[in-house]
Amino acid sequence: MLPRLREAKYQSDYRVWLRFEDGIEGEIDLESELWGEMFEPLKDKGMFAKFSVNKELDTIVWPNGADFAPEFLYQKLCPGYKLQSRVATDVA
Repeated sequence: MLPRLREAKYQSDYRVWLRFEDGIEGEIDLESELWGEMFEPLKDKGMFAKFSVNKELDTIVWPNGADFAPEFLYQKLCPGYKLQSRVATDVA
């Protein structure tokens, strides 16, 4: 099951506090992730702070269209997390 982000708050610099639906919460630093065409503009701290939680995507998004996958953010809080795929089994 994919992690569902429920709340996010700007802390300072490039740090964000996150809370997921399963109760996992904490602060992550995204400074080292701000590279590439979509993320370069977020190096401006004023722009970085303008994220919001998108309830359809279950993640944080910025006005320029940048976002991080919720499982990526979850893994930043829980380094041992691995996305589990569901394996269909036929029962005859």
